[in-house]
Amino acid sequence: MLKQERFFRGNIMAGLLNIGLSGVNAAQGHLITTSHNIANEDTPGYHRQRVIQAAQAPYFSGVGFFGTGTKMAAVTRVYDQFLENQVLSTNTRRTEYSAYASQIRQIDNMLADSSAGLSPAMDAFFAGLREVAADPTGLPARQSLLSSAQSLVGRFHSLDERLTEIREGVEYDIRAAVDKINTLASGIAELNQRIVVAQAAGSNKPANDLQDQRWQLVSELNEIIQVSTKEQSDGTLSVFICSGQSLVQSNQASKLGAIQGKNDPQRYDVAIIPRNGSPIRIPERLINGGELAGLIAFRRESLDSTQNRLGMIAASVASAINNQQKLGIDLGGAIGLDMFSLPDIHVMPSGAAAVSFDFDTNDTADDISNLGLLTDADYELTYDGTDYIITNLSTKAQKTLTSPIDTFEGLSIDLSGSALVAGESALIQPTRFMARDIAMAITDPREIAAGCPVISTVPTTNSGTGKVSGIVMNDVGGPGTPGATLLTGWNLKASYSGGTLTLTSSGGAAISPATLTFNPATDSSGKTFTVTDASGFEFEFTFSGTPQDGDTFDLHRTEAGVADNRNTNLLAALQTSKLLFSNSAGEPTATMDSAYSQLVNKVGNKTHEAQTNEATQATLYGQACEARDALSAVNLDEEAANLIRYQQAYQASGRVMSVAQRLFDEIISIVR
Repeated sequence: MLKQERFFRGNIMAGLLNIGLSGVNAAQGHLITTSHNIANEDTPGYHRQRVIQAAQAPYFSGVGFFGTGTKMAAVTRVYDQFLENQVLSTNTRRTEYSAYASQIRQIDNMLADSSAGLSPAMDAFFAGLREVAADPTGLPARQSLLSSAQSLVGRFHSLDERLTEIREGVEYDIRAAVDKINTLASGIAELNQRIVVAQAAGSNKPANDLQDQRWQLVSELNEIIQVSTKEQSDGTLSVFICSGQSLVQSNQASKLGAIQGKNDPQRYDVAIIPRNGSPIRIPERLINGGELAGLIAFRRESLDSTQNRLGMIAASVASAINNQQKLGIDLGGAIGLDMFSLPDIHVMPSGAAAVSFDFDTNDTADDISNLGLLTDADYELTYDGTDYIITNLSTKAQKTLTSPIDTFEGLSIDLSGSALVAGESALIQPTRFMARDIAMAITDPREIAAGCPVISTVPTTNSGTGKVSGIVMNDVGGPGTPGATLLTGWNLKASYSGGTLTLTSSGGAAISPATLTFNPATDSSGKTFTVTDASGFEFEFTFSGTPQDGDTFDLHRTEAGVADNRNTNLLAALQTSKLLFSNSAGEPTATMDSAYSQLVNKVGNKTHEAQTNEATQATLYGQACEARDALSAVNLDEEAANLIRYQQAYQASGRVMSVAQRLFDEIISIVR
């Protein structure tokens, strides 16, 4: 019995010593981990760590089980995948809207500027036209108009130049974002390898700090492009982008590249670069979330349409002014020349088709009847070996072209010399470069066509009150071409008798119709007629009053140098004429001024929308971070309390060892 008691007492002393030692080790582990937490309180991506303790296996005695102390089962990080995913989701949207907002804000500030925008230059140009109308033969007024026109051209140039600078910045940022993605993906793959090695050496215990470093890279990658992740059984993290495309698998990272657009070398597409083979372009619609998605969306939704709309306004102004200018005569009596010049429509690759604006509804007169069909969209022309199909890239409206020369949305497409082969496509940008390349076509103020080519006179021998007014030219293609004088000697005489005006011409082709019906009893307030000669010379005039039988009325060529402002008034009236954006009934709904105002409003609304979305996502991101940090972040107050707690635990465990030592000494003294 005495021997058994001595053995039990020996075990108690040894057990106490081991228990105290295990407690000291555990407290030391807690102190180390707590100190590590405090030291990394400001480390990006760090999750606080904690020691997991467990009781050691007890030993059995005759009276029951006695504990043998504690052990450290693991050191883990406080981590919740759901909360981390919430942070990723809100942050990738925040950075997407932030990138969009920062870019579109530049356009909004430019267009809305009261001095740098297009509106002041447009107003000055039309004011110059009104000055010429007030003094049609005055060279100072004409020179001032040319200066205003040149200023308008310069304003188009400066606005387009600024948009081009923004575009170059966006393309640079896209390439830089792709480079960052590759760098971060390689870093994640490398950390995957290090984690596998570290955990294999540590009996598959988690490599907490390496995992935090890896997740920080994932978070940074997610700010550039939205990612999804899946942790594998070996501890590696697989990373996916673009609706499931693998970016990182184990210790291998796919490589992305920014490659020039297939038909637009100024535009960069994101592509997967395989080790062998050609790059695989990623459709823009699959790139969601993050800075890269924001840049691409801004380029597609706002930058392209803004530059195209500006070019459309430039093309509209030039076409409308040129058309009316060519229906008037200048100070030298010659038919007006184009005031502005426009470049050819941009088609890539060149030779795919010859595309031009088709402004004429009947193709017999140089008018702008189809101007309202013009859009600010880009188009894709595809050839399948049998048919050519043109697609509006904004609305996705399509048309199969049925002849070598066909029309679509205000465009004339000539395929007679097309170099496309089956399976190829071309990009058509009708208005993209119009604002950049618009230029002045005349420099001599005398060449401003202020007057109308036809003027009327009433012989003093007439006994009635009939008169001709409101002469409007529709076409001067017969008697003259731009820059040439009207047919010398041309004259049209209208003779009234018995309710009929009989027209006879000299110096020109036969006139049609030759007889016009006019009833003074019902038409004295004015009746408008349109007449054309066989050469295509066409104009309108209004006949009013009460003529008497035998009265005649002369319509003849306006002589050079006459103070005539009729065509200038029509030019100035274009500012308030609805020419653009035809509705379903084919009626134009917008003036050139309102088209620009719509652009300013559209960009302003989109800017506000992007800023609102950014603010909303920033709030959601902040809330997600707060929820995550409440669980995972280091709390210095809590860690300070833990230091005291584990210090006391260390001291208490040391006291247990001290007691065990004293008991051992007592037994030794008894034996002695």
